[in-house]
Amino acid sequence: MSKTSKLLGDVTIHMLFSVIISALGPFQYGFHLAELNAPQDLIICGVTKGHVFANAFGLSNCINMTESKFAFLSSVFVIGGFVGAMVTGQGSTIYGRLKVMQLISLFFIAGSLLETISETVFTMFIGRLLIGLGAGAATVVTPLYITEISPPDGRNLCGTITQTMICLGILSTQILGYIFRHDSQWRFILVTGTGLGIVYAVFLFFIPESPAWLLFNKNSQLAKQVLQSIRSADYPIHKEIALWNNQSPTLVEEEPLITSSTTSLVSRNEPQNSITSKYNTNLCANKGIFSVLFDPLYRPAIIAVLGIMFAQQLSGINSINLYSVTLLHGVIPISSRVLAIVISAMNVITTILCAPLIYYIGRKSCLLISTIGMGVMSFILALSLVLELKLLTAFAVILFVGFFATGLGPVPFIMASELVGLEAVSATQSWCLAGNYTATFLVAQFFPLVNSWMNTLWGGTGWIFFGFAALGVINSTFIAYRVPETNGKSGPDEIWGRVKPNLNQQDD
Repeated sequence: MSKTSKLLGDVTIHMLFSVIISALGPFQYGFHLAELNAPQDLIICGVTKGHVFANAFGLSNCINMTESKFAFLSSVFVIGGFVGAMVTGQGSTIYGRLKVMQLISLFFIAGSLLETISETVFTMFIGRLLIGLGAGAATVVTPLYITEISPPDGRNLCGTITQTMICLGILSTQILGYIFRHDSQWRFILVTGTGLGIVYAVFLFFIPESPAWLLFNKNSQLAKQVLQSIRSADYPIHKEIALWNNQSPTLVEEEPLITSSTTSLVSRNEPQNSITSKYNTNLCANKGIFSVLFDPLYRPAIIAVLGIMFAQQLSGINSINLYSVTLLHGVIPISSRVLAIVISAMNVITTILCAPLIYYIGRKSCLLISTIGMGVMSFILALSLVLELKLLTAFAVILFVGFFATGLGPVPFIMASELVGLEAVSATQSWCLAGNYTATFLVAQFFPLVNSWMNTLWGGTGWIFFGFAALGVINSTFIAYRVPETNGKSGPDEIWGRVKPNLNQQDD
């Protein structure tokens, strides 16, 4: 039986439903990240035509603000995301993945509602901050949850769902931005976010807690029940539990799922030639965000995931996601709003089509293809904008987004949970998203200002993409030398070369 057939046989409707509902968190991240892109001119009173919606609900057509204030509204979402990402890892470890997602839904609802009815920059600021907190938390806990409820053979594929849903969220806002493109109709885009939050909150009551989290918190019976409910009837759940316990299947059948001393279980069954077993005798203790940073065992992983996440955002992708309509207005021969939809659709399609590459050629190879390709496209995009080559600009933007989807889009969310053991996954995921949001803040806050300054200084437009091309070289170099391949590796020890060959088994 092929791996694909086996995976399809292991998937149940209950598991698929749980994945889709949990993935509404990253969907809302993408939705709110790009929701201000298309209607920017309408929101800041750059365009006024008058519309009956404003009078009917007593709300103003727009909120008078400068471009720098609008940039801050985009970046405050990222500030909230940074805080949410940093606190969620430990929170989801203590209280569970499901409870954290339920709390996240409340942030989405409250923040979106405030945005919709806002009449001042301050009210919009509070709404964006609340949404950012929820979005940051969602992008930490959702990949953990999806990975933990997915069959082992399907975790590579399921890991791409996070990025796919983010892309779908961005696409949906671009479509809504095209439909609601007159004056205060921009509020319809924002109220849609409120509806999404409500749907998310309601359906979370119908999905289970992560069985891996239940097992790790010594609720083995409920973990078995949940795991069996999301697997096919003949699925050997004891083998999957063995992976979580770091035991052989035989020991899982003969001993309790978790004994009173999980540390002894790990140390007894871990290969004696593993550096991990000699270095850290308490692997099953939950690791905090600072303990993993200062622990030499985990520090290389933290450096790797931070570097990947900075590479993801400093590649220039959010200059397109956040400002494509403004950036490309008047530059290309078609509507910039239509091109924004095409770009987002290209991102979704490429992310889905390239998902198998992560498994077949490896994570690191996909990352290198992505960073090198984006660097080249940044250089071409810069030239085409400076020289006003309109069709080449559209071509370069679409390929730029396509290269992002081959690696830098989906891979970072997968690798963050592969470079360390279960005891440090939550903390590593928090650092991963903290790096992501820090870099996103830099782009959201300073891209429009630096772009405007460079264009004024040298004339024309597009000079900033030469900078993104240079960053592509730096990103590729970092990935080549500091990021290990995880595909086909059995665990962190093998990934980081901490397991030496067992010479006694060479003749077997």
